Parts: sequence; structure tokens; C-alpha cells
Amino acid sequence: MRLIPGFFALLLAGLLSACGADKPLATVNQVDLERYSGTWYEIARLPQWFQRGCYNSTASYSLNEDGTVRVVNRCQREGKEPSEAQGTARVVPGSDNAKLKVRFDSWISRLLPTITEGNYWIIALDQDYQTVVIGEPSRKYLWILARTPELPDDQYQALVQLAENKGFPVDELQRNRDLQPEQ
Repeated sequence: MRLIPGFFALLLAGLLSACGADKPLATVNQVDLERYSGTWYEIARLPQWFQRGCYNSTASYSLNEDGTVRVVNRCQREGKEPSEAQGTARVVPGSDNAKLKVRFDSWISRLLPTITEGNYWIIALDQDYQTVVIGEPSRKYLWILARTPELPDDQYQALVQLAENKGFPVDELQRNRDLQPEQ
């Protein structure tokens, strides 16, 4: 039973650190969720424990009848079947769809639904809905996604520069093409 107080202390510490952003994080003005729907390929990410060993990651979004967004994240891990995480995103009121709260289905998210929600802020999106940069105010999470599995290097570098200008630690970015196991 000694694990329970430790778990709650760790959870509280994580929540408090997420509140400590130095400066506000600007998002895009608005997002058309219908145009945003579909499959996106992960181009790069800040490393996260839940994506350890993942490559060929994708995120697929579709609109639910209740106005929420269905989220299906997939990735491949060497020597294993592809893994999948399903979740739901809800729009933060007043954000014109640029800020979402995402919750993935698990026993803890059913027990503590609002505590297990993560910020999913769209901080860059090209006008043709072909590239997107997603982050959150603490700058601990960042993803660069595209409608294609690869981006030209100049386009990628421009998105990295945008993220750096917004205060993200881009020197820690993991590019998907560098995560592929050797054939």
C-alpha cells in the first residue's frame, strides 16, 4: 500500500510542473476539423515514454456525432505487432478548434477522466492542411506531422525553426526516419 501515496505525489508533481510554462503558447487562429480529419504521419517528436521504440507512427482523426474527435494513434515496434491507442479529443471552448483536450482509453482515464486529459494545441498548420505542429504550454510535448511520410528537408527545417521560436527544445527532436530499424 506504500505505492499509493507515492503515485499521488508523482501525479501531483507532474500536474504542477505542467502548469509552469514561462510564456504563453500561441496557437493558430482556427482549425477546420473536417479538413483536419484523416491520417497524419509523424515526422518528428520530442521523446516520450509512451512512444519508446516506436517508428512509422501515424495519427488518424475523425469527427464524432457529438462534436468530439476520435483519435487513433498507431506505431510499429521492432519485432512486434503494430500497437494502437484510441482516444477522444474535445475542443477547448473559445479556441476556434485550435486547442484540444485528448484522453486515451485506459483504466486510469476511466477512473480520473479530467486529470488524464492532455493538451493538444495546434501551433502551426499550413493553409492546405498538409503539415501541422502540435505542442502544449509546458513545451514538454511536440509533434511535427504531415500528410505524407516524409517532408523535404527545407520544409522540415522551417517547422523546426518555428517550434524553436516558440520555446521548444528542438535539439531533443527525434526524426521518424532516424528511428527506423536497419533493414
